[in-house]
Amino acid sequence: MSHGKLLGSGMNPLTAKERERFDFAVIANWIGSGEHVLDLGCGDGRLLRYLNENKGITGFGVEIDDESVLGCIRNGVDVIQIDIEGGLSGFEDQSFSHAIISQALQTMHSTERILGEMLRVAGEAIVSFPNFAYRVNREAIVAGHMPVSEDLPYEWYDTPNIRFFTIVDFEALCEKLGIEIRERLAFDVFGQPVTDDPNLNGSLAFYRLGRL
Repeated sequence: MSHGKLLGSGMNPLTAKERERFDFAVIANWIGSGEHVLDLGCGDGRLLRYLNENKGITGFGVEIDDESVLGCIRNGVDVIQIDIEGGLSGFEDQSFSHAIISQALQTMHSTERILGEMLRVAGEAIVSFPNFAYRVNREAIVAGHMPVSEDLPYEWYDTPNIRFFTIVDFEALCEKLGIEIRERLAFDVFGQPVTDDPNLNGSLAFYRLGRL
């Protein structure tokens, strides 16, 4: 899979803007043209706008935060304001080609329920999250403090994250829930793909999931 100019140089970590574009491009590579997509915890809708502009997708964002909902409207994204922790009962089975949760699963309480609902309403789920076992995070913990990194940018006292999990943890949960991992990609902070021990060397993980 080619990411072209979105990859870092290998010398400097990606900037925040580069990281966002990179994240979007990885996800877009798994989305077909014209597909119907649901983006959970969509923020201000920038991912859906990107997918619409580059893939011609249709779909909805789901968001609870008032300011983010207004951001979706400004970005021309159709958004539904509900709390996804309560499930997706308003959506019919298999009504989307893909359901996405991008770097937001670690902020959710009902992790198992959300993954199950994603695969109920969509043929495939796309999940991305920061890998807590990344070697830089391990070094911070050994040094006696909670990690702060490009993919975990908050201090312990102001973080929205309530789950700190690893690539190994997530794959064990998928096995428990009978979820098929159809593809996994891991990247370091430079935007370079990681194949050697992703749980140690990968800062950000992306998964394409389905039912067995």
